[in-house]
Amino acid sequence: MAAAAEPAARARPGGGSPRPGSPAGSPVLGAGDGARPGSERAGRAPGSAAPGHSFRKVTLTKPTFCHLCSDFIWGLAGFLCDVCNFMSHEKCLKQVKTPCASAAPSLVRVPVAHCFGSRGLYKRKFCGVCRKGLEAPALRCEVCELHVHPDCVPFACSDCRQCHQDGHQDHDMYLHHWREGNLPSGARCEVCKKSCSSSDVLAGMRCQWCGVQAHSVCCAVLAPECSFGRLRSMVLPPACVRLLSRNFSKMHCFRIPETAALDLGNGEDNADGSVATGPSREALAAPDSSKLTLKVFDGNDSMRRNQFRLVTVPRLAKSQEVLEVALRAYYVSEDPRDFELQALPLPSLASDDPGKTGSGGTAEEEGSRGPGPREPMPEAWVIRALPRAQEVLKIYPGWLKVGVAYVSIRVTPQSTARAVVLEVLPLFGRQTEDPEGFQLVEVFMGSRQVQRTVLADEELLLDWLQDIRQTSVRQVSQTRFYVAESRAVAPHVSLLVSGLPLGLSPQEYSSLLHEAMATKAAVVSMSHVYSSQGAVVLDVTCFAEAERLYMLARDTTLHGRPLTALVLPDVLHTKLPPDCCPVLVFVNPKSGGLKGRDLLCSFRKLLNPHQVFELTNGGPLPGFHLFSQVPCFRVLVCGGDGTVGWVLATLEETRHRLSCPEPSVAILPLGTGNDLGRVLRWGAGYSGEDPFSVLVSVDEADSVLMDRWTILLDAHEIGSAENKAVDLEPPKIVQMSNYCGIGIDAELSLDFHQAREEEPGKFTSRFHNKGVYVRVGLQKISHSRSLHKEIRLQVEQQEVELPSIEGLIFINIPSWGSGADLWGSDSDSRFEKPRMDDGLLEVVGVTGVMHMGQVQGGLRSGIRIAQGSYFRVTLLKATPVQVDGEPWIQAPGHMIISAAGPKVHMLRKAKQKPRKAGAIRDARMDALPAPEGDPK
Repeated sequence: MAAAAEPAARARPGGGSPRPGSPAGSPVLGAGDGARPGSERAGRAPGSAAPGHSFRKVTLTKPTFCHLCSDFIWGLAGFLCDVCNFMSHEKCLKQVKTPCASAAPSLVRVPVAHCFGSRGLYKRKFCGVCRKGLEAPALRCEVCELHVHPDCVPFACSDCRQCHQDGHQDHDMYLHHWREGNLPSGARCEVCKKSCSSSDVLAGMRCQWCGVQAHSVCCAVLAPECSFGRLRSMVLPPACVRLLSRNFSKMHCFRIPETAALDLGNGEDNADGSVATGPSREALAAPDSSKLTLKVFDGNDSMRRNQFRLVTVPRLAKSQEVLEVALRAYYVSEDPRDFELQALPLPSLASDDPGKTGSGGTAEEEGSRGPGPREPMPEAWVIRALPRAQEVLKIYPGWLKVGVAYVSIRVTPQSTARAVVLEVLPLFGRQTEDPEGFQLVEVFMGSRQVQRTVLADEELLLDWLQDIRQTSVRQVSQTRFYVAESRAVAPHVSLLVSGLPLGLSPQEYSSLLHEAMATKAAVVSMSHVYSSQGAVVLDVTCFAEAERLYMLARDTTLHGRPLTALVLPDVLHTKLPPDCCPVLVFVNPKSGGLKGRDLLCSFRKLLNPHQVFELTNGGPLPGFHLFSQVPCFRVLVCGGDGTVGWVLATLEETRHRLSCPEPSVAILPLGTGNDLGRVLRWGAGYSGEDPFSVLVSVDEADSVLMDRWTILLDAHEIGSAENKAVDLEPPKIVQMSNYCGIGIDAELSLDFHQAREEEPGKFTSRFHNKGVYVRVGLQKISHSRSLHKEIRLQVEQQEVELPSIEGLIFINIPSWGSGADLWGSDSDSRFEKPRMDDGLLEVVGVTGVMHMGQVQGGLRSGIRIAQGSYFRVTLLKATPVQVDGEPWIQAPGHMIISAAGPKVHMLRKAKQKPRKAGAIRDARMDALPAPEGDPK
């Protein structure tokens, strides 16, 4: 686990050499060996409003696109940023608002790390760091729309969405969270109503909360406050979620399996074990005899990891040019005169001490000071920062609403952390308060982890900054210093541990966990026990102990079952807005031809990721526990009929613990049959609809009631001796929503289930799944077992004589077998018209596979047998049984079917009203505040 450990120890610069850290005889390239770069450089841009860019005029040999207006650039009319590859017309330069990748970290309001998943192919997407196309497998954040190349991950700005309060800069007002580029085709600017998307460059802006889209220039016109857009009533407000996550990565906080994560920052592995993370993927293309490719390290940390950047320079390049290229490769925009390049002999790469760059080398042996034509340049270099007599440092307030974003102060060799605190407090308007109540905090804004370190009062700031640069010259741009109040944060972490034995008492669970994981009673208490689910919730008041238990539980097995541990936040239900009715989303990633994985990522981005749960990681219980105090919420289940039944069963077991005991449940059908989804108008199956539209449909859906049924399975020996060979199971209870099949119907489901278990990779499409059903059906077409002779049926305690059938089916909804009407539409005076909320089940028989096929083809209906609310079935032999698509072999005994408590509230999709062609627009912009100056 990527814990929030202290930053790596920084080696102090060594003394006794001409330049700190430089071994005797090692070649050194400094900016002082050539002209100082600046605005006088030929082709430099005349001026730009954007921070950090280093524009120069370029000659274009082929048409390209402006990153601001997305129009063509021809000839000499283009200006290119040497660092981030931003391209612009000369006329657009003064309107550029997008910061350079080198300056972006300094503009982050609240640092929040990203959650990068596994590599994938993202067509017509662009990297958010280098702005180039993602032609090879790339990475994306699971929480926001950031896409990056694998080698650009270390340079990604930690500007992900802030989805919860963590005790640092907590606030109630949320501003737009803008992300540049990769907008959907046809996106329209909210201000000028013109197209703002581009498939050719990284252009256009979109708020990650409300979805409003605009040109980068038009963003400034919009009101800064975000209203969360059309989905505002469905989103769990970040200000109402609290999670103290000091020792847990963002992947753990959002319950994203680490199997989807990657060792980020790695590029291509070389044969010698080194890792190339070259700034341009063209560096390894066709070699050019007039150019030289060099390995460049940015400090001790990259040398220890043997991770370098590849840069290409002309063989006759001046030392200043080489240093500039090396700094740009690491997105360092500081003055090159403050740095130098030190040559690294090859043996030094295997040195145990990263602070030493080699020994025994001489300038003649290792290469010349400049890449002259007579002697070869060393192939590996490290960027070193020269010592500074003073430095200007930005200090940020650790609290909100102070009127300024930061103050700049000058630090000298005598400046300590305590002196800095005393100097900046009056500048923040806190001069009347006791300085002893404040401290200086270093915050490292890594792309995957934001790390905080409290500096000692006597720490010398100038030496501290030099140590950071020795570790990594780019790390300074990713480091901030905050003046924060010295208040102790009471540790509190909630861990839900599942996979425990069922039906134990709290004392038994406590003893079991203490024996398995050596829990410490002084800091660990058990706040909730779900004995029917085999799960408990632990409240831990020590960050280190919470981390230990989390890691240990994931590697622990009890009674043959692995444990699952999840970190859960606290929902501050008293702070929820009155009109807030958030949606709790459950997704089965194995359903729907593996479309569930993409839906997980989409819903995490559209909503608060804390309200989206992956069912293969702990089941539905963690979601219901998290929402147990929410007064009003809805549920969206993404999966097949079996998944819906699983969620409804868990809801039934936890209903008495919920402040909202009867939440309405919507369905996004991802299974094969999806009969309940058909009845509730959600369709025959998910076919790639926009997830945003799905959420809007959930918000507009109508609530209807549906019966739930309990099936008691009581197996015991009946009849002949052959039944004694069947292993008898203890009585158990299952819940039913759709239908229960006995006989041939369940036998086909069981064969399909077994085929899927053997080769799950082949069952990735609904069409293939139905083809397997047809195949197993044809194999059983001549099969006959005379089911009516093997079972007995009682309805309302009255014996019912069964006709000659091969399958007996109890139906609660008017859809069976992927949409077939098994009961039929003909009126019958013996029975009432079926409804799914009438408290009655319909009993239907089928005579075999041929009859089932005719029913599914609409040629026939089933044999109507009975209708009632209480049923008793006696199985004389072991018989296949299926409930809501989940099959098994049931031992001889009794099955008792009866109504299960209160009816459940389901959401039925509203009938769609036809829209006029000119009335279609992106509903995400509804209810957004009007732009400033707009007369509306």
